Amino acid sequence: MIHIGGKTFELVQDHRNGYSFEAFRDRYSEVLDRYDYIVGDWGYNQLRLKGFFKENSKNGNKDTCVSGMHDYLNEYCNFGCAYFIVRKVPGKQGQGEAAPQQGPGETTGAGAPQENAATVSTSSSSMPPRQHQHRHERHERHDRHERHERQPRHERSQGRQQPQK
Repeated sequence: MIHIGGKTFELVQDHRNGYSFEAFRDRYSEVLDRYDYIVGDWGYNQLRLKGFFKENSKNGNKDTCVSGMHDYLNEYCNFGCAYFIVRKVPGKQGQGEAAPQQGPGETTGAGAPQENAATVSTSSSSMPPRQHQHRHERHERHDRHERHERQPRHERSQGRQQPQK
């Protein structure tokens, strides 16, 4: 259980060791109190938090309900980024702030995911495949353009015959 801001949360998913109690505590805001689920995703060594409602909530729409969480992760988060999902435990009020208790086989990160931070800053292999693809296509177009480069205008006009008057 995670206790922050007088609320109790449960860690639902920790993808690529993205959860950090310290970072979550520092970024947490009272605005997020109204949501049932919170997604934290890492991009450029910054934690971004986004709230979601339960499916049957009167406050939610298709973008802010749990069913839209997968779309959010695919569309708005960096490709392959580390992220976590926490669920607010109803009826439990947290006393102060406490890090989650580790269960068997559970791990929690400490700070920003260090392995991802090093990969992002030093390696181009951490770039999403679609960015590699666009860069590759751009080079192919450039090569095609060079191969089929048009002759300069003055050379083209010399090859044509002048129309007879």
